Amino acid sequence: MLELLWASQGPISAYQLMEAVKLRGSRPVGPPTVYRALDFLMAQGLVSKIESLNAYVPCVHPEREHDCLFFICSGCRASVELEDPRIGGLLAEAAAILGFVATRRTVEVAGMCAQCTEAGAA
Repeated sequence: MLELLWASQGPISAYQLMEAVKLRGSRPVGPPTVYRALDFLMAQGLVSKIESLNAYVPCVHPEREHDCLFFICSGCRASVELEDPRIGGLLAEAAAILGFVATRRTVEVAGMCAQCTEAGAA
């Protein structure tokens, strides 16, 4: 699954992963197997889920624990992960003020990437 995620050109859903396994000529796998593998990879910090797309991407820096901040293009569905400790600090500060215990922090920003913006302007 991780190899397929790295080979993908952007966020990929569990069902697209199942299809990619089939296209590879491997033995077909069902949804429970794919979701278990994705859950394991997320627990290991190797994969992140983009909730708004219900899709998965490999983590940019799996060796470091960090908050996920994604910029997601509404045109081409490309995503870029940004690692910025200032944002994590702001989220932790806000959670502390509220007495909130965060178990996972993911921020998703929707918009248009430079290429889609330029293509729309042309």
